[in-house]
Amino acid sequence: QVQLVESGGGLVQPGGSLRLSCASSETIPTTYVMGWYRQAPGKQRELVAAIRSGRTSYEDFAKGRFTISIDDAKSTVYLQMNNLNPEDTAVYYCNARHFIESHLSYWGRGTQVTVSA
Repeated sequence: QVQLVESGGGLVQPGGSLRLSCASSETIPTTYVMGWYRQAPGKQRELVAAIRSGRTSYEDFAKGRFTISIDDAKSTVYLQMNNLNPEDTAVYYCNARHFIESHLSYWGRGTQVTVSA
């Protein structure tokens, strides 16, 4: 079973940057979509960005500020977040999901991102 471990969260001031990492216990196959999600207090978990076979997609709030990337050699997925604002405060989760058999889905435990002055 794939294990995902997120890191890189923390406290940052508005306008600041963070880079989140998601390390996979196994080589990430191209049949899987790697995604970053987030969940703010009292809100549902939402997709932030996804990547598979070099193709990326972003939710509107992430476009122009966040960049998702993958290092296949390290089996690690990154989320570079720039120009952060308080609305970005949330627990950020990494997900690996088979792009056809969506029941094959794995989650990390999350990393807290807090944007505050």
